[in-house]
This record gives sequence, structure tokens and C-alpha cells, in this order.
Amino acid sequence: MISVAMLSKWHVHAVDYERDIHNSSKLNITQVWDEDKERGQQWANELNVPFEPELEKVLCNPAIEGVVVDTPTNMHKDVIIKAAQHGKHVFTEKVLALTAADCKEIFEAVQKAGVTLVVSMPRLSTDYYLYAEQALKEGLIGELKMARCRVAHNGSVPSAENPEGWLPAHFYNAEQCGGGALIDLGAHPIYLLNRLAGKPKEVSAHFDYVYSKEVEDQASVLVSYENGVTGVLETSFVSHGSPFYLELYGTEGCLLIQDGKVELRNGEGTHVIEQLPKELPIPMEQWADAIQSGKTPFISNEDALLLTAVNEAAIQSNVEKRRVSIQL
Repeated sequence: MISVAMLSKWHVHAVDYERDIHNSSKLNITQVWDEDKERGQQWANELNVPFEPELEKVLCNPAIEGVVVDTPTNMHKDVIIKAAQHGKHVFTEKVLALTAADCKEIFEAVQKAGVTLVVSMPRLSTDYYLYAEQALKEGLIGELKMARCRVAHNGSVPSAENPEGWLPAHFYNAEQCGGGALIDLGAHPIYLLNRLAGKPKEVSAHFDYVYSKEVEDQASVLVSYENGVTGVLETSFVSHGSPFYLELYGTEGCLLIQDGKVELRNGEGTHVIEQLPKELPIPMEQWADAIQSGKTPFISNEDALLLTAVNEAAIQSNVEKRRVSIQL
């Protein structure tokens, strides 16, 4: 069993990673650290493991082999680099860091330490994504020319139960998060289309501040890719009941995915695809497999770098009200 320390419960997905580890036969949570000591102690009590208030002591503990980083995003770089320098394998929430330059510093530290880094990008493991990738490789819709992806929920919408919405208040802290709906929920459309459409070249973004938070709660982004494909990315914290959409439009057909239903339209007609590829292991299991057996994770450093690069360019585009080229 790989001994894991949970580093912060700041992000809402920390409890999901806790569950993934408990469901794994390869991983075991043995310690908790949190920049918020009260929150960390409470979580450690719930997990029945020790709480350590000093990060350095966690990272110096030879019994700890890996860490799951769910700190505020602006802490990722320092925490991950320190963990790598102490020889700890790292699993972390997206995004990896706030700038592409910071991502490259992290990669350098990880490579030098010889440890495994995996960023959580769960939709790359899904059957519908794998089918989309297969359809493009087989030319089932001809040459891809345009793609659209939307992921949204109503986390910012006030209700009687949650007057400020159900997302935690710190998700609107610009300093900690580095952004709002796009950097968090919009990460999924970004990394999916980066894989399917090619390397991003230029970005034009528009952010909305529907509930006047520090960060955007809705965003629309146009991405131009090096191979000429245009991508339309949409995300929102203010959309009730919004389905997930992934749409690929080619010269000879289109592939339409809505909430897991996959429909192929081309010269042979319209077909609902029932037989989809077998899903890949979830990101947490990819991390464990890489640590135990050296298996290369499907989620790559390039995925992490390009995700941050699009986010970084989109923020600049929204502020400066112009198209921004991605320089890597």
C-alpha cells in the first residue's frame, strides 16, 4: 500500500479524492495537513489519522510516499515543488499552477526528483471522450474544423438553503483561486479540446460577473488551434440543469455528445453509438499505477501545461479585450 498524506481540504474535490483512495487497493491515507488547522484537525479526526500542523514535518516523514494536493491554487507551485524535493509523489487538483512558467518550474522539480506527478483530469478517462478520439482518428467525420464543449452548474445561484450559492465562499477569492468559473469548471472543456482539436494557438475570452464576485461566474472562450480548428468553450456557475455538451464538426459529419449519449452523423446516416470503448482507470488509479509499476499515466505534463496556458491567455484576453497568442 502506498502511504498518502492529504494536503488540505480547501478544494471541494478533496473529499472525492479521499473516497477514491479508500476505494483503492493500492493507496492508504495515513496523515492530514491543512493550511487551515481547525479544518485539517476536523478532517483528520473524521479519517481517524494524525493531523500534522507543520507541512515540513509531513514532507520529512519517510513513511509518507505520496501527497494529494488540494490547497488553494496559488499555493500549488510552492507545495508541489517542496513535496517533490522531499521525494514525494504528487497528485493534484487542476489547474496545476497559475502560469505556464510556474508549470515548467514544477515539471523541472518533479523530473529532478524522479517522482510521479498526475493532475486530475477525469474526463480524459471517460468512454465518450475515448470514442471521440477514436472517431477522429478513423476519419468518421472527415477533417475536424470546429469543436464546442460546455460544462456548467448552478453553484453561484442563491437559494433559501444557500443564500450565496452552494460553492464555498473561498471559490470567489481571486488571490487564492487565480480565477473563477473558467479556471475551475472550465478546465474540463479546455483539456478535452486541447486533446481533440490540437495545440492551442490563440485565445479570445469574455467573462461575466453575474453576481458581482471577485472572479467570473460565467465565461465564453474562442480558441484557435494550430491545425486551423476553432474551439468554442463555455462554462458557468449560474446555469441550472445545464447538460454537458461535447460537439465535433467535420467536413464529412459531426459527433454530438450530451450527458454521455453519443450520436454520430455522417454520410451513412445518424447513429446512436451504444458500444463505447472501455473507460480508462480514474486519475487517482493512474497515479498509483505509475508509482507502483512505472506505468505512464494517460494524463500528461503537456495536458497540464496547455490547460494552464489557455487559462492564462483567457484571463489576459478578458482584461485587455483582445485576442491573445499563446507563447510556450
